[in-house]
Amino acid sequence: MDNGIVMENKYFNDSDFLTGLLDIVPSLVLIVDNDVNILNANDTTVDFLQVPKEYILNKRSGEVMHCIHSHDSPLGCGRGPDCSKCIIRNSVNEAMQGKKITRKQTTFIYRKDEKTLSVHLLVTAAPFAYQNKQMVLLLMEDISELVSLRKIIPICASCKKVRQDKGYWEDVEVYLKSLIDVDFSHGICPDCMKKLYPEYNE
Repeated sequence: MDNGIVMENKYFNDSDFLTGLLDIVPSLVLIVDNDVNILNANDTTVDFLQVPKEYILNKRSGEVMHCIHSHDSPLGCGRGPDCSKCIIRNSVNEAMQGKKITRKQTTFIYRKDEKTLSVHLLVTAAPFAYQNKQMVLLLMEDISELVSLRKIIPICASCKKVRQDKGYWEDVEVYLKSLIDVDFSHGICPDCMKKLYPEYNE
């Protein structure tokens, strides 16, 4: 029993082990300070930003994530007139005061390749201290696919095809697979069984 506890403590005192755990999380995970300067980030964040990890360290999150408001002020991220409404920054501020913020929804608007894009996020911020320094674990989950599914979807009343944004129609199965990468199995519901195969219906 004691050996098991010692083994567990050994893992959680191993920085490579903890870094490996963060890197397999499929959401953006950042360790930030009170000004949302990035002290560390997991591999998912690095892949999302498509830059070397060294480029993002010790920079504010809005600047490395190309927030559309990060250049509203010459002082950068967090200093513009719209920054006071930023859910990410406000969540970090609340966490620094000892609160845990769980899955607060926001739409993050950013610039990439001269285009303005948006991503729907759930933001979680949890405070912790290390070597007498207060920090925040910031987790951002991309829920854009779920938000897309919640909108009103134009569907044909007869054949049940779905109209895409570009105006063409496709099978509902193809539409859903393109959004959330699901596979379908097929069966026959009881009502259709009565209609199509009355001889087998009891």
